[in-house]
Amino acid sequence: ASDWNIVVNEVSFVRKCIGSDSSHGDLWGKLICTNFKVSFITHDALPMQRFQVANRLLGEHDVPLACVEQVVTVNDAKGKQKVLCSNQKLKFNPTELILYCKDFRIIRFRFDEAGPQSAKKVCLAIAHYSQPADPQLLFGFEYVGKQYYVSLVNGVDPGGGLQMPLFDRPSEWDREIKRTGAAEWRVCSINEGYVVSPSLPEYFVVPVSLADQDLKQYLCFFTAHRIPLWCWNHPNGSALVRMASISDPLQQRKLDQRICSAITKSHPQRSDVLKSDLDKNLPNIQDIQAAFVKVRQICVIEPFEESEEKWLSSMESSRWLEYVRAFLKHSAEVVYLLEGKHVSVILQEEEDRDLSCVVSSLVQLMLDPHFRSLTGFQSLVQKEWVMAGHRFLDRCNHLKKNDKEESPLFQLFLDCVWQIINQYPAAFEFTETYLTVLSDSMWIPVFSTFLFNCPHCGCIQLHQALFNNPMYVGKGATCVQNGAVKSFRRTKKNYSSTLRGMPSSLRNILMDGHDSLTLTRRNSLVSRLKPDFSQIREVVESPTERFFRDWVSRPADLQGMLIPQLLPSHLALWRLYFLRWVPEASIPKGGPVTAYHKLSQLADEVEKLQSQLRQYKGATSASTTTSTPSAPPSDHSRMYFKAGSTHESSSTPEYLSSSFPFSPVGNMCRRSILGTPLSKFLNGAKIWLSTETLANEAL
Repeated sequence: ASDWNIVVNEVSFVRKCIGSDSSHGDLWGKLICTNFKVSFITHDALPMQRFQVANRLLGEHDVPLACVEQVVTVNDAKGKQKVLCSNQKLKFNPTELILYCKDFRIIRFRFDEAGPQSAKKVCLAIAHYSQPADPQLLFGFEYVGKQYYVSLVNGVDPGGGLQMPLFDRPSEWDREIKRTGAAEWRVCSINEGYVVSPSLPEYFVVPVSLADQDLKQYLCFFTAHRIPLWCWNHPNGSALVRMASISDPLQQRKLDQRICSAITKSHPQRSDVLKSDLDKNLPNIQDIQAAFVKVRQICVIEPFEESEEKWLSSMESSRWLEYVRAFLKHSAEVVYLLEGKHVSVILQEEEDRDLSCVVSSLVQLMLDPHFRSLTGFQSLVQKEWVMAGHRFLDRCNHLKKNDKEESPLFQLFLDCVWQIINQYPAAFEFTETYLTVLSDSMWIPVFSTFLFNCPHCGCIQLHQALFNNPMYVGKGATCVQNGAVKSFRRTKKNYSSTLRGMPSSLRNILMDGHDSLTLTRRNSLVSRLKPDFSQIREVVESPTERFFRDWVSRPADLQGMLIPQLLPSHLALWRLYFLRWVPEASIPKGGPVTAYHKLSQLADEVEKLQSQLRQYKGATSASTTTSTPSAPPSDHSRMYFKAGSTHESSSTPEYLSSSFPFSPVGNMCRRSILGTPLSKFLNGAKIWLSTETLANEAL
């Protein structure tokens, strides 16, 4: 271990449970607790492991301490089990340790041959270090202090070539203003040194017509001093803005008018401004957390039988996909207002730090193809989540202090992104593997990106080639439409003055939440996919419905606006994220990875042919002046699977499965041996183990 990864305790002759029905195939080795992770060191090899994938900080059997949600110890002889908390005593010598992880893994170790006292000490150490009492004890602080910091969202080592704006200086906001053509907006620095609000970035963008002295006067009327923040500008001039609620009801109307007036002045056509109250129109953080817990229960604890009606109905009753759909639908409605009605939109939320992060990010992802590139997406997360002050510390419950504050907002956002990728795979430069690794990185505290509640508080890569989508149509794509790559052209358009106004029926559509845009659960913004729908229904089509029907009727421009299809049948469970550790759900040589394998090889072959063609042309032109032979081609392919590699070009490699590049082997044991709490789970328990239920409880 290096000086920043310190061994705290260890025990030898430990058995890691691998099989689901017997001890056959279990691994023997040493269990180590450091101040960063739980490590299992073994010389045994897992079956069919040819992943060729390495994580720079985590070994194959490692678990970051921040990823450990519960530490459960068991003593078979005494028939006791206990959930260990920090600084607790353990009255019995454990024969088994079970780690319940935030990334859905359940990992089990047996101490049959290990020293009893050593086993007890390592269990207590894991419980203590996985539940820090203070942010200063999080491993990330020491790691950053030692200057080993690498930006997680950036995903590369310093000097690795990828440049991503951190939005921590005025120049980077200026570049974003110019990129989006937001001429009537400016960078504001009244929060320099975080003197105004610790949860706001030091620099943010406001309308030109709002002076700093006015903003300082308005501050005290907004919750947590979070005044309106500019997010993005449409080419037609419409702006997307987010802000906290106005805490003083006496100032409500006056401030609303001033803010809306300033935003209107920043629009070339002086268009209206509509406000969307996210707290009224979307599920709250507690509902989202409850749905996530249910999905975890269904995917992890209960026996997996996806074909059974009970399993599918349980998944539906969790309401997770319903909430994913709700956020996608609301974001699409905001897209309609910006794109179709040419009006600016304010996303309002009590503190503007949770739901608004999801919606603002999805709206920009649907409208601006820049954010569908890898670097663009990273900058989007940095801008709308990290710098905007999302409560990562509380929502991830890093300090295990308040379960009521925990909520998987970022996972929900990534699931929404995956739904759009699933429908328009060629529109994104990155893959679902990247999204999954990004989600897992929330539990790797080397990166302060996802540790804190605000920017003031201050990549792990499996194999970066796995992040690249071979089907991507966009800048940097290998071969697109005979070499012609479409770009997102920002041109000024002269809209008719009649578009400035808006019918009263639509003016408050996002404010009251019960209008023509609010659809029944089984309907969708794009429910009129078939032309005969308009003949069947007698109801007059609303402008919103007409807008989306017209858009769906045209071929999708992958470098233009993207609207997800939102019928329940269009949304799917994100299998790689939720089911990757479940052996029963793994499809050998199947799943999306098989298509990824073939497409990567084809893309690599195209790259090689293009490279040879360029070399041939260069050699031909050079031969007229000199006979110097050209240099051999260098292997700079971005693809993980290369063309013409042994037998892989003709068949799917044996080691590939629908869980690739994650291995369910040893990361999900359903074995119900007498003396373990898993037997209780399999008999119908509906929640994670609780301290109250299991402390010193006889089986």
